[in-house]
Amino acid sequence: MRLTAEYVYTSGASGVIKNGYVEFDEADGTIVSVGECSADEQITPGALTPGFVNGHCHIELSHLHRKFRKGTGMAGFIDQINELRDWAGRDEKVRLTRYWMDKMWADGVSAMADISNDDSSFDVKKSHDMYTRTFLEVFGSEPHMCEGVMEEVTALNATADQAGIDAAPTPHSCYTMSPELLSASAAAGLAKGFLSYHSQESQEEEDLLRTGSGAMYENRRRSGMSTPPVTGESSLKYFIQRLASAVPAPYSQHILLVHNVCLTQDDIDAAKKVMDNVYWTVCPLSNIFIHNALPPIPLMRSNGLDIMLGTDSLSSNDDLDMVKEMFCIHQNFPEVPMSEILEWATLNGARFLKKDDVIGSLEVGKKPGIVRINNIDENGCVTAASSSERIR
Repeated sequence: MRLTAEYVYTSGASGVIKNGYVEFDEADGTIVSVGECSADEQITPGALTPGFVNGHCHIELSHLHRKFRKGTGMAGFIDQINELRDWAGRDEKVRLTRYWMDKMWADGVSAMADISNDDSSFDVKKSHDMYTRTFLEVFGSEPHMCEGVMEEVTALNATADQAGIDAAPTPHSCYTMSPELLSASAAAGLAKGFLSYHSQESQEEEDLLRTGSGAMYENRRRSGMSTPPVTGESSLKYFIQRLASAVPAPYSQHILLVHNVCLTQDDIDAAKKVMDNVYWTVCPLSNIFIHNALPPIPLMRSNGLDIMLGTDSLSSNDDLDMVKEMFCIHQNFPEVPMSEILEWATLNGARFLKKDDVIGSLEVGKKPGIVRINNIDENGCVTAASSSERIR
């Protein structure tokens, strides 16, 4: 079958083709040919892209859709999570997980790096067309919790293995974990070859580590929870220190740092020094939802970082729409070419997941899924009216 579009974003070597086509095998979706249309060929409006890779999601929190107040900051957001996350029973969580995964699939998401705290999403994931790598996230602020938490996540990992789901333990963040648990869970993830970590999501997180002050510090103390040591350094540097205490550097595993709102040049240098395969997910609409902030995209680009694009969860986003995330980036950083934003949303995620031999780009022999983005502007950029639909 042959599809045409005003713009074809291959996310491969050719980047973008104006007035292009994609041919694929209708039986299994394998790309047969990609190129420029002939002068007399009818061109369909819009853009064609490979299937998207959602670089960070918490699909099991879909029952929290539109239940959170916006602009509360991270400490206020955590309070809402603690208050609301258990309102729904398992059957309702499973139903909404399936609904939103089906919606993402129809919108063009072919793969996802997802966070799980329990097994409520496993039945949906194991039978779904979307590929997911699941990060089994752990929490525990008190040192004495470490052994019990690790036993629980090991059992959860065994359940995922039995379901045929690619999964690994992973730490949540610096502010929800004792130093011991952070190191132990990171070591377990590294042993499986993949690690995800909420990194530098807010200034509150940085204040907690640098000076032992701020809203998050006060929130933890009021709750009677231990806080991480005050280091005078960034939370990312603290994470690197905890990694080193468990497993000596350098790290060849695929490490995903998520959010990166407070990222600095010093942090980038520190991560690159010890991490050979580090990827950096941005979730712009979630960051705006919680604390009206955005990551330093110009700094990240100037350092040549492997950026990925994610939605985060429906507790901190009104949708799980990758095109809306692209538009947010385009609107706030118009200097970033649309072809580059789409690479963040496709090929870079596929590379992180080690699935780029199959998905992530419109290249002959691959089966990435094919997506049409409608209502683009005359330069091939997404607009506020843009939407996506899976063609194959």
